[in-house]
Amino acid sequence: MAGTLGRLAIERGFDLLLAAGGDGTINEVLNGIVGSKIAFGALPAGTANVLANEIGLSGRPDRAAAELLDAVPVRIAVGAFDHAGQARRHFLMMAGAGLDARIVHELDLDLKRRLGKISYWHGGFRQMGRAIPKFRITIDGVERLAGFALLARVRNYGGDFEIAKKIRLTDDDFEIVILQENRFWDHVRFLAGVILNRLDRTAGVSVVRGCSAEITPLTGETVYVQADGEAIGVLPARISIVPDAVTLLLPKRYAEG
Repeated sequence: MAGTLGRLAIERGFDLLLAAGGDGTINEVLNGIVGSKIAFGALPAGTANVLANEIGLSGRPDRAAAELLDAVPVRIAVGAFDHAGQARRHFLMMAGAGLDARIVHELDLDLKRRLGKISYWHGGFRQMGRAIPKFRITIDGVERLAGFALLARVRNYGGDFEIAKKIRLTDDDFEIVILQENRFWDHVRFLAGVILNRLDRTAGVSVVRGCSAEITPLTGETVYVQADGEAIGVLPARISIVPDAVTLLLPKRYAEG
């Protein structure tokens, strides 16, 4: 619905579109306007708003609206998810393959409405003891094996943590964080590294930059993919950068940083 409204705004010749909602709503609007020239701004609401946290907007929609009055339109790249037989899906902030995507795929939406972010922790604890399939990720021609991969356009993750450290929305590539193992306790160690800000010193974790990734499962087990906190599909898939894709309103301090 939000994507349809975005396309309608373009058809009617609007110059500016503001979307109030969480990351899922922002993603829907993005998929309706990508490739157009309309300026797009986000008013944070919903369960979480990683975009607002990332660019430094207030978490209150009324204050964010006032801050957007001084924002500047910046043309930025976005990510794209391609899976055979499925329409291309764009994303603004991140795509993840592996455990976090399975949590999102299996999330209890009623619990999410009632508990917000806590529902994701509940979903994570439900994964204990379950096998997590590995997959192959080939980044700009270089092949690796992984139990989890995050292709990030932002540093913020879930509104509370930072996983990628050096990426910005104004960059034209991904910062790709890879956990090479797939045991549940490897993921626990990975999470501890994130919480303690020691991910760069966590064994089995690598960080690279790249513009595209071919990701394929190693077995017949399903490996899920999420983007901007929404379940978008399964592997195999190609995830790539789409340059010059959307005009986003950014606070001056972020745009010029």
